[in-house]
Amino acid sequence: MILLQSPSRFLLQILQECVISGEKGVDIDCHTVEFDDVRYHIQFSMRNPKVVVLSVALPLPPPEAILYDGLPLGAIEAIKAVYGPVVQILDPPKDGFDFTMKINLTKLPPDEEQRNAVLTQIASVREVVLGAPLKLLLKHLALKAVAPNVEKLVALVHRPNESFFLAPQADKVTVVYPMRFQDSIDIVLATSFLQEFVEARRIAALNNAPSCMWSPAPPLELKGVPVDALNANAGFVTFVVFPRHVDGKKLDKTVWSLLTFHAYVSYHVKALDRAKSDAEKLKKLVHGGSLKRLVCALCK
Repeated sequence: MILLQSPSRFLLQILQECVISGEKGVDIDCHTVEFDDVRYHIQFSMRNPKVVVLSVALPLPPPEAILYDGLPLGAIEAIKAVYGPVVQILDPPKDGFDFTMKINLTKLPPDEEQRNAVLTQIASVREVVLGAPLKLLLKHLALKAVAPNVEKLVALVHRPNESFFLAPQADKVTVVYPMRFQDSIDIVLATSFLQEFVEARRIAALNNAPSCMWSPAPPLELKGVPVDALNANAGFVTFVVFPRHVDGKKLDKTVWSLLTFHAYVSYHVKALDRAKSDAEKLKKLVHGGSLKRLVCALCK
């Protein structure tokens, strides 16, 4: 499976510019958006050249998602654990944002390589915050346990007003994605892509990957979920994650892969969509063997 890059490239670039702007005497006030759903506001002023203020607006949560002080479960603890003394959370956040961080540039390592490593971590704040509850549940899975005070089915913020769902157990965590797309051609392409994606993951080379299933109807794990949360026009994708998939260094990779799965599918659907000007070629791609070969390559 080809992973989308974890840190926001543009955010990382701006943070690096802030570090050197103190020498140039340049103020920075910049807005950027990642994956069309997370907004950033970066502020740096020569009046306080040792500080960068980063405000983050998360996707609008659906009604079934449970937040704690407006943030996903474990988000504050994750920020403190990952960034340590480099970052301070400001309360209240800037207007229009879910949280605001003050980045103390004097706390960055003097070594350039180490400093860029810390800035890359900060540019991955989307993964740290949105992935916090997912990481918490999978950490307990690695210990073959269920996180305390967690429901049998957990709805996590996925995209604006959309959830994906986790059913945690001591020996496995089942992850279910209702797949939704706006464009009618995207719906057709995504449905075909996902069916081939599931088939491709059954080949021998991917035996160690989490098992994957696609269905047009909600799986049993989603019994009792509100109807509005199950309005999926491209079906449902289910992954079953076992302790071996989150052991040691595999944890972060698995968290990121699950967190960005819809974006991963959307990326490749859009790539296929660009070929739709040649209708006959597209028809052969979707209904022939070309898509299967493509998906097999993407899954590796």
